[in-house]
Amino acid sequence: MNDTQNYDTLREDERINVWGARVHNLKDINVEIPRNSLTVVTGLSGSGKSSLAFDTIYAEGQRRYIETFSAYARNFLGGLERPDVDKITGLSPVISIEQKTTNKNPRSTVGTTTEIYDFMRLLFARAGKAYSYATGEEMVKYTEEKVLQMIMDDYAGKKIMILAPVVRSRKGHYRELFESMRRKGYLNIRVDGEVKEITRGMKVDRYKNHDIEVVIDKLMVQPKDDERLKKSVSIAMKQGEGLIMVLDNDTHTAKYFSKRLMCPTTGISYSDPAPNNFSFNSPQGACPRCKGLGYINEIDISKVIPDRSQSIYKGAIVPLGKYKNQMIFWQIDSILHKYDCDIKTPVDSIPDDALNEILNGSIENVRIDKELVHTSSDYFVAFDGVVKYLRSVFEDDDSASGQKWADQFMAVCECPECHGQRLKRESLSYKIWNKNIAELSMMDIAELREWLDEAESHLDEQQKQIAEEILKEIRTRIDFLLEVGLDYLSLNRQSATLSGGESQRIRLATQIGSQLVNVLYILDEPSIGLHQRDNERLIRSLKELRDIGNTVIVVEHDKDMMLNADYIVDIGPKAGRNGGEVVFQGTPSDMLAKHTMTSMYLNGELKIEIPKQRRKGNGKSLWLKGAKGNNLKGVDVEFPLGTLIVVTGVSGSGKSTLINETLHPILSQHFYRSVKQPMEYGSIEGMDFIDKVVNVDQSPLGRTPRSNPATYTGVFSDIRALFVNLPEAKIRGYKPGRFSFNVKGGRCEACGGNGYKTIEMNFLPDVMVPCEVCHGKRYNRETLEVRYKGKSIADVLDMTINQAVDFFENVPDILRKIKTIQDVGLGYIKLGQPSTTLSGGESQRVKLATELSKRDTGKTLYILDEPTTGLHFEDIRILMDVIEKLVDRGNTVIIIEHNLDVIKMADYIIDMGPEGGRNGGYVLSTGTPEEVAMSDKGFTPRFLRDELGIG
Repeated sequence: MNDTQNYDTLREDERINVWGARVHNLKDINVEIPRNSLTVVTGLSGSGKSSLAFDTIYAEGQRRYIETFSAYARNFLGGLERPDVDKITGLSPVISIEQKTTNKNPRSTVGTTTEIYDFMRLLFARAGKAYSYATGEEMVKYTEEKVLQMIMDDYAGKKIMILAPVVRSRKGHYRELFESMRRKGYLNIRVDGEVKEITRGMKVDRYKNHDIEVVIDKLMVQPKDDERLKKSVSIAMKQGEGLIMVLDNDTHTAKYFSKRLMCPTTGISYSDPAPNNFSFNSPQGACPRCKGLGYINEIDISKVIPDRSQSIYKGAIVPLGKYKNQMIFWQIDSILHKYDCDIKTPVDSIPDDALNEILNGSIENVRIDKELVHTSSDYFVAFDGVVKYLRSVFEDDDSASGQKWADQFMAVCECPECHGQRLKRESLSYKIWNKNIAELSMMDIAELREWLDEAESHLDEQQKQIAEEILKEIRTRIDFLLEVGLDYLSLNRQSATLSGGESQRIRLATQIGSQLVNVLYILDEPSIGLHQRDNERLIRSLKELRDIGNTVIVVEHDKDMMLNADYIVDIGPKAGRNGGEVVFQGTPSDMLAKHTMTSMYLNGELKIEIPKQRRKGNGKSLWLKGAKGNNLKGVDVEFPLGTLIVVTGVSGSGKSTLINETLHPILSQHFYRSVKQPMEYGSIEGMDFIDKVVNVDQSPLGRTPRSNPATYTGVFSDIRALFVNLPEAKIRGYKPGRFSFNVKGGRCEACGGNGYKTIEMNFLPDVMVPCEVCHGKRYNRETLEVRYKGKSIADVLDMTINQAVDFFENVPDILRKIKTIQDVGLGYIKLGQPSTTLSGGESQRVKLATELSKRDTGKTLYILDEPTTGLHFEDIRILMDVIEKLVDRGNTVIIIEHNLDVIKMADYIIDMGPEGGRNGGYVLSTGTPEEVAMSDKGFTPRFLRDELGIG
C-alpha cells in the first residue's frame, strides 16, 4: 500500500467495514479500513479510539474465534460479550498487542518470553562441554570397554584394588549400608581413605562428612586375567552407578573412571545433560539456595537496630519494641549479664559476642532468674535469637499484616551460592567457547548477536553439526528484537521491570518472527518510551508486518507514525460525550488539507509554542553524584531547582535508572522512610532545599471498580460532607457513612453498592445487569431522597467533571479539587467512573490533578515518567500549561520524556546515551534546549535542531 492508492475503488473483500458502532461513547459510526494497510486510529484522549479499535473490532474478532469452539470448550474459556455494533465485515483472525502485557512473575524474563532462552537451553544440553566445578578440567566420559583397556595399559603388572564409590561427602552413620554390603558377601570397605574389614554392627560418626567405597576386588593386572578384571569392573560399575575407583597398592593413589561425565582428578560426576538442567524454573536446574530467582531475602541488621546509641530497654531492637515484662526480654537480660552489662546498656557498648547471641541465638540454654519467673528455683530455656524469630514470621505467617511487618526488616540481596546466575553449579559448568548459559543471558542483545557470529568459528565439527539449526533459530529471533530497537535488553532481564512499550515491542518482534499472513494486528501506542531514532526502526517493522500480507491498525498520536501510515481514521471532534464521531478517514496527504484538530497540528496551523525565555531557577541545585545503578557509569548530575527539567535519551540509556531507581528512592527514604532501596550511588547534596517529593506515575488509581476519581482525589469526602449538612439529612440524623457505597447503611444491600449484578450463564458469557432494586444507582431509596439542587448523591457520581464544575461553582472546597481535574484535560470522565476503566495516561493525570489541588509550599519536587502517554497534541498542550503553572509557583518538575513538544519547553535538559544498555549510561549534554541542540553527542540534538528550527 502507499499514499497514492485510491481507496475509494477497493472491492468489498479488500476492506474491513464497521457499521453502527455504539460501544462506550461511539455515536453509531461507520468506518472502513483497507486490508493489507498500515492504518492509524487517532484523536484526542477519550475521543473513542480504543473503543473502536479494541472494544469493537478486536472484541468482535476474538468473539468469533471463540465461537468456533464447541460449547463444552467455551464453558472453560469463558465467553465474550458481543460488542454493540450492527455489523462488521472483512474481519481476519485478529491479534491484539497491548501495553498491559507485562508479566509480574519474577521467573518470567525477556529470554523466556521470546523463547530464545529455550533454544539456548537446547544448545547447551546438546553442544555444551562440561567442566569440573572443582578443578576447571574438562569432564571425561568412558565406555566400560575403554575403562578396561585403560586399566590394562596404566596398571600392567601392578597390584590394584577395584572400588565402587557408594557415598560421596555425606553425613550419616551408614550402619544399614555396611550391613547390606556384608550380606552381599563383600569383606572390605574403604572409609575416608582407610580400608577396613566390614563387621557386624559397623557404623561411623553420623555428624561428619564421609567418602565410602566398597572393595570389589584386589588383583594383579595381567593380560591372562582380563576376564576376572572385566567382571570386577562390571560389578563395580553397577554398585557405583557408573563410577569406579582404581587404587594403586604401591603408591596408594586413586584414579576415577566413569560411564558418566566425570572430573578425572576429583571423581565428581554429572548426569547426562538435558534442557531442563539449564532451566531456573525447573528443580533439575534451579539453584537450591534461591530456587532459581537469583536473589534471597535476608534480615537487614541495620533495620533491626537502626540506632545503636539506644538501649534494648528503650527499644533499640525495633521488632521487639520497648521493654515489656516478657520471656524474650528476660532471656536477653540473662545473656547480657554473662558479659557484665544489662538490658539498659546502649547497644554500641554491648560486646559483639553478646550481640551475636541475642540476634542469632545462644549455643547453650539461657538461665532465667527465679525472681523474674516467681518460682523457687532458676530454670533454663533455649534461646533462638531475634533473627530466627523474624525469619519464621517472614516464611510462615501468610497474613498480609504479618508479611508487611516482617518485610520492613528484610533486604533483598544476591544469592551467595549462584551469585545471581539462578542455576546449579553443575549447570553453570557447561560452556560453549568459554561462556556458560548465564553469562550469555547477561549480555545485551546486540552483544549476544556479535558473540554468536564469532562463536561458530570456535566450535568443533561435531558441535557445528549439532548446533547449526539451533543457532539459526536463535539468530532469527534476536534479529527481530534488534529491528524493534531492543538491542539494549538482556535475556535475563525480568519481564516485570519492562515498560509497557518494551513488553509490547517484544510481542511485536515475536509476531514478526512468526511470519503469519492474512492476520489483523491491533497495537496500542507502540511508540511509547521510544526516542525518535528508535521510532524510525519501529515504523520499518510495522511496514514489514504489513508487507508480508497483514493488516496493521495502530492506535497512536505520534506524528511520524501518522505521516508514514497508508490510511488514517481520526475520531473526535472532542473527548467523552463530545467525541465518538469519525471526523476524517483517508490518506495522510488528504488529511493535511483538512481542518480537524489532529490535521491542524500535523500541517502546522496549530502548534505548541516554544517558551520565549527559559527559567534560570532559584539558584539552588540538587546534586546526585557517583550514580552507578544498572548501566550508569558513575555519573554526577545537577538538577537546578525551580525549573522544568526534562531527562531524555534513546531507550535503555539510563533515564529511568537515574530518576526512578536512584533519585526518587533516595528522596523517598529521606522524607518518608520508604522501604525501597536506591541503586548504587556516591552522595547527594541539596535535599534541604526541597520539602517533599511526589512521583506521579501511570499505575492504576485502585485495583477494584469501587475506586474512582472522586474517591482518589478526596473530593468524595467533601461531597458526602455537603450532603450530610443538608436539612433533610440532619433531620434524619445521617452521618457521612450514609452516603458511601462501600459501607452498610446507605448503600443498596441487594447489590452491595456495586450497582449491578453478575448473572452466570454457563455456556454463554456472564451478563452484568443493573440491580433490580436500585437500578444501578448503588444507594437505597432513603439515601437517594436527600438532594442537593435537585440531584441525589448517585446523580452527582454520574456527572462528568465538566458538568460537576458548573454544578459546584459555589462550593469552593469541592470546586478547587474538580477544577484541577478539568485543567489537566479530563473534563470528559465521570466523577464516579471506575478506576479500572481509566487508561495509564488518564490515571497519571488524575494523580497530577490531586497534587495540584493540594496547597504546595513551592519547594516540592515532582517526578513524571512519560506523561504524554496516550495524549493527543492538544492534550499535551493542556498538560504542559498545568506543569508550567506548577513550576511558576517555585516547584521543580522532572520529566522523563521523548516527545519533542515537551523537550522543547524544558528549562534544562539532561540528555543521556549515547546508546542503550552497556553503551549508554553517560550524561552527554546538559543545558537549555538551544544549548543541547548544538551538541554533537548522541541522537537527541539532531531531532531537537529540526524542532527548534535551528540550522
